Amino acid sequence: MKLIRFGTQGNEKPGILDNKGIIRDVSSLIPDWSPEWLSNEKLALVKQLDLDIFPIVDTAQRLGTPVTGVRQFIAIGLNYGEHAREAGLELPAEPVVFLKAITSLSGPNDNVVLPPNSTATDWELELGFVMSKIAQNVSEADALDYVAGYCLANDVSERHWQLQRNGQWGKGKSFDTFGPIGPWLVTRDELTDPQNVQFSLKVNDELMQSAHTSDMIFSVAKIIAYVSQFMTLLPGDVVITGTPAGVGGGMKPARFLKKGDVVTLDSNLLGQQKQVIV
Repeated sequence: MKLIRFGTQGNEKPGILDNKGIIRDVSSLIPDWSPEWLSNEKLALVKQLDLDIFPIVDTAQRLGTPVTGVRQFIAIGLNYGEHAREAGLELPAEPVVFLKAITSLSGPNDNVVLPPNSTATDWELELGFVMSKIAQNVSEADALDYVAGYCLANDVSERHWQLQRNGQWGKGKSFDTFGPIGPWLVTRDELTDPQNVQFSLKVNDELMQSAHTSDMIFSVAKIIAYVSQFMTLLPGDVVITGTPAGVGGGMKPARFLKKGDVVTLDSNLLGQQKQVIV
């Protein structure tokens, strides 16, 4: 299934994208795609619904984040070899983990707002996933059983704040609008292998990043097993898994986002995002 939320900010309703590409409003039955509705048992019941009986949603509707009630927004850094090399850093022996503020989460097509006086705001194409149940000390073999589904993510990053302001990376990655996810959450029954996803990112129709998740240093299963050793992952938590090569900060000379730029993320499995920089 493809879970989706639509409507104005703060007033989103839950929907499902049917097999014809039509969004169906399921709010008469499901309150929202909140953590309690992301369990394997609840999603199995939802999958049995006859979507034809639910109202069709106007395609002009704004799309919100595909899940709500997120309590933790976790990110993995330097998870593609070529990206680590373009950043001038050694390949990590263990996953690099940092947090983004949940207030940075935004809809897949919402505007990205440049911070005041920013001259180094960058793009980062990433695979995201959402947890379905509590995970503590999970084995790598069982890890994917804890995933509700997968989505596209743009880990927007202000490099000056990230690298030169004497703090953790989260300082440059937690501005409002710096965490677009969606357009939908592809549930685990439909996307069974997260290491078999092709995706890309363009800025103003110029291809910047194109990669396959098989190139990740640490797989989704490895990330869950690793992180759940030292923190409890909760239902609805969003985890993004690192960006491939091709970010603006890795170019010579560096190239960053400016007002009016359009960033487009694409995947045949995960859909499309498009953000205007304002």
